Amino acid sequence: MTASDLTDAPLTAGPAFLALPDLASRALAGAVVHADDEFFAEKENLLLPGAPIFDPTLFGHKGKIYDGWETRRRRTPGEDSATVRLGVPGVVRGVVVDTAFFRGNYPPEVALDGAWVEGYPDAAELAAAPWRPLVPPSPAQGDALNTYEVADEAPVTHVRLRMIPDGGIARLRVHGLPTPDPRFLAGTVDLAAAENGGRIVDCSDLFYSSPANIIGPGRSRNMGEGWENARRRDNGNDHVTVALAGAGTVDHVEIDTSYYVGNAPGSASLRGIRSAEDLDRPEAWIELVPRTRLQPDCRHRYLVEPGAEPVQFVRVDVFPDGGIARLRVNGRLTAEALDALAARIPRA
Repeated sequence: MTASDLTDAPLTAGPAFLALPDLASRALAGAVVHADDEFFAEKENLLLPGAPIFDPTLFGHKGKIYDGWETRRRRTPGEDSATVRLGVPGVVRGVVVDTAFFRGNYPPEVALDGAWVEGYPDAAELAAAPWRPLVPPSPAQGDALNTYEVADEAPVTHVRLRMIPDGGIARLRVHGLPTPDPRFLAGTVDLAAAENGGRIVDCSDLFYSSPANIIGPGRSRNMGEGWENARRRDNGNDHVTVALAGAGTVDHVEIDTSYYVGNAPGSASLRGIRSAEDLDRPEAWIELVPRTRLQPDCRHRYLVEPGAEPVQFVRVDVFPDGGIARLRVNGRLTAEALDALAARIPRA
């Protein structure tokens, strides 16, 4: 695998963009802020975590209850839409429109628009926003994961999902490259955090749960909210590589094994590297935290020796396997990295 393959390769089967974070995730504070119609099922269901569920016996006063967003049957020309504020602004690379369990009531076509709107606009201000197409009107299948790649290179803060003309959609996932506001990244921040622009670019094993969990916000609440691999039966070890928000100097690191009691790693280490071109060169990696013993169900914190050069990628190795709940890489972005982030932000 080459360095370019590593930074673009999907961690699961399907389109490459599925490896990128879901910018609309509720875990990152994404929200559905407006819908033209939600007669049968609430708009908020679009961003619920996890797969949709279906109970064939469940009915309410308005009819069948679906785990998704469903509008009434349209009797006039037009279409229905829902507007989502992304949890983290970013460049959208692909969209998943999940119509699970919507078989006779799914929209035959869907579309997605995007806009960059500063601040915290209300519904009227969003309606007047400079929307542009990210996914043009495209065919959709019922009871299916409909995926659409996006070629637009400009970041957005909001997306507008359009059903043409009406129907039901279970879930919306908006995968892309985070573009956080660098004004909030000055000083010491968690360079690996997804909400600050960090993302997973490689993982040796994700049998039980996704490595994306370790850079999520907050503390994990159970073992299912971290990264856990399968039990190793060879002489290797498991690892995860994270692209940081930008190049930065690391001050201190947290490796949290909370809730991993009988399945925590025996030890771990953390290394860093400056550029993607060197990802395949083991000799180019620098040591940030040497291999050290870990305790089960414990929040480990390590100071990094001052004077280390800036890094843009870090790799945590666990020996030989085992789960970790969170990885925090606290440090400061370089002036060049902050300038590069600022250059990506649209300004009026």
